[in-house]
Amino acid sequence: MTEPAVRVDAVTKSFGDVHAVRGISFEVPRGSVLGILGPNGAGKTTLVDILCTLITPDSGSATVAGQDVVRNPGGVREAISMTGQYAALDETLGGRDNLIFFGRMQGLRRGAARERADHLLEQFDLAEFGKRPVFSYSGGMRRRLDIACGLVIRPEVVFLDEPTTGLDPRSRQAVWALVEALKADGITTLLTTQYLEEADRLSDNIIVLDKGRVVAEGTAEQLKRKVGGAYCEVVLDDPSRSDEMCGLLRTRLGVDPRQTVADETTITLPTTDGVETMGAVIAIAKDAEIRLTDVGLRNPSLDDVFLTLTGSPSGTTEDAPR
Repeated sequence: MTEPAVRVDAVTKSFGDVHAVRGISFEVPRGSVLGILGPNGAGKTTLVDILCTLITPDSGSATVAGQDVVRNPGGVREAISMTGQYAALDETLGGRDNLIFFGRMQGLRRGAARERADHLLEQFDLAEFGKRPVFSYSGGMRRRLDIACGLVIRPEVVFLDEPTTGLDPRSRQAVWALVEALKADGITTLLTTQYLEEADRLSDNIIVLDKGRVVAEGTAEQLKRKVGGAYCEVVLDDPSRSDEMCGLLRTRLGVDPRQTVADETTITLPTTDGVETMGAVIAIAKDAEIRLTDVGLRNPSLDDVFLTLTGSPSGTTEDAPR
């Protein structure tokens, strides 16, 4: 069998009394994309730092591209690329010169570095901007160039730490296309992200971390099935009647409706018979003269999975305390 690109076995890491990583284990097949999700303090940053050899684990073992992160950190660094939330570029140089600089730093001869820079500028749709100083680039262009700099020497494993944070939708789509291109090129990618839609679209497999542990692992669809099937979502015109509507649904249908914390006008309830449940909800509201602005069937999203497994709101931007 082909050795996985990343293997983590019972890894732990503490900072004083803070247990950031508590016995995490997983494997990432070569050429696949692993999404890493978790609320603040879940251990995402600490885990990535261990795999990139920035810190050492207290116990357990981990290999990246067949190299042990403790016994051979140099071998790991030769095989990986890491892109953080903020572009590590020289603002005064042009995009082409940044790429050439990274190539020379990694041992390419001048001619080879120039050739590789021109190839990456074309591949990342930056050729016409190659001579412009980076300070004039948009956020999406900087992100694409930053990822390109990590590919001057083709890595086996790429770590992307929230690569689309702060980008507009068009730029985010461009970065998504780059991640898909990495996969098509056989490069393994570990993606930490605050956007659950991003993990849903890009990841072959997902691990959900909470309080330093893996609380769930699987494909997006497998994780969605953990929170059940379709449900009925009801939106009231008047939020003051939410409690009344919940009581009627509980009495008439024998279900346990749930009010959405962030939006008191929205009620969700489980359903096994789909359209029939919708019809019953509409009839109950009509009898009680409760005006509805929307009612429909919904499938579980990755947001539902996240909230169910971690009990925490999504959309966080970084780990604290690691």
